[in-house]
Amino acid sequence: MTRPAMSIRIQAACSEAIWAVRLNLMWLVFTLAGGVVLGLGPATVAAYTLARRHVRYESFQAWREFWAVYRREFVRASLLVLPLAVAGVLLVGNYLYLSALGPGMGAMRIATLVALVALAGAGAYVGPLYAHHDLPLWAYVPKAVHLALMRPASSVLLLLVLSAIAFATSAAPVLAPLISFGAWIHLNTWLCLRFFEENEARLHSKGNS
Repeated sequence: MTRPAMSIRIQAACSEAIWAVRLNLMWLVFTLAGGVVLGLGPATVAAYTLARRHVRYESFQAWREFWAVYRREFVRASLLVLPLAVAGVLLVGNYLYLSALGPGMGAMRIATLVALVALAGAGAYVGPLYAHHDLPLWAYVPKAVHLALMRPASSVLLLLVLSAIAFATSAAPVLAPLISFGAWIHLNTWLCLRFFEENEARLHSKGNS
């Protein structure tokens, strides 16, 4: 690889890292602005919406557009995201509780872990789906479950990326307020848009578009 090509790749990587930091900051600010519980849903949907536009090389004023989506999607986004967030918190809490009880709870702990992984695998598609497809609100989770089951390799890749970011954040907690959430949303969106394109191309080739 020539030096100019390497320089271009490094500049592109730095640009994407800076975008992830900005996305992370916007997500945190607007989540906290809604008192976390009320801010989580619309902030997450706004972050995925802007991440999709960024991946598609659209130009926009980030903070203004984030606020516009946050305000417009406040109710629908909360109805979509909060149940998933509550389910995740309950499963994590249950897993930690069972772990504290000792080896006797091994089977229940494993079952809880499997449920948590399944939730993460399906949940990884929900944000990109919402940003990319206009579906009835109730249809996003079933569609995400369908994609997770029909594309196991893609689902495993998403889980590996999520695990890598979670591991890096646990090793260096300072990453969480700096880049972790933004990095996940950006990478999650970038990967899922490619999965969606592949799926749409496959359906089109079969005459099902």
